Amino acid sequence: MDELNLLIDLHIGADRQGPGDAMQTRKAIALAGLSPSNQLKVADIGCGTGASTMVLAQDLRSQIVAVDTLPEFLGALRSRAERAGLSDCITTMSASMDSLPFEDGSLDVMWSEGAIYNIGFANGVRQWRRFLKPGGLLAVSELTWLTSRRPTELEEHWRAQYAEVATASSKMDVLERAGYEPVGYFVLPEHCWIDAYYRPMQRRFPAFLERHSSSEAAKAIVAAEVLEIELYERFQSFVSYGFYIARKIDDSP
Repeated sequence: MDELNLLIDLHIGADRQGPGDAMQTRKAIALAGLSPSNQLKVADIGCGTGASTMVLAQDLRSQIVAVDTLPEFLGALRSRAERAGLSDCITTMSASMDSLPFEDGSLDVMWSEGAIYNIGFANGVRQWRRFLKPGGLLAVSELTWLTSRRPTELEEHWRAQYAEVATASSKMDVLERAGYEPVGYFVLPEHCWIDAYYRPMQRRFPAFLERHSSSEAAKAIVAAEVLEIELYERFQSFVSYGFYIARKIDDSP
């Protein structure tokens, strides 16, 4: 089994595929000034199995288009939505986040928790802007340095994984240059990493390795995750996800 399918197998049974929780999604909804409205058109990009999608559908009672490249994750989301009675609010779409099929100016909100890194923050906010209506809102969580200086070990690890990791001020500058007005920002707290993401994943490791006969590929994936967890536990005061909410500025004359 290749690495992608191994990663799908490790994460498909999880509530979420990255740090966060429902409380932080709701905090972002409040900062964005969103309220229940059947008229809102919302896209949740890189939705995974739908942790944020479910909250958006429950709280906004709007039509949510949940986008991911992996049909397996979208299937899990559809099952969750059906069990929760939210199937009428959620439409799934298998698409790459750098070639989204939305019409220009068609969306009120573009949401993405922990996924924009796949195409890069700067590239993503520039590409997605055209899909928003004038005054439309962008809400994304993104790996962010919390301090101006970091331990070399931590910096080298994350820069190798994601070259665009930067401070919040740098991310705000990217947003402003791309034609947005920053509306709100906050940092995901420790429990979003430890309790909501890392500990559940650690509990899945033994069964995952057993399913794959402790193959070298499976062990390599676990080893990489163990290293990331260990680094976070040692250096959590230096790095987290920042949640950024910004409004598209109308650039018409």
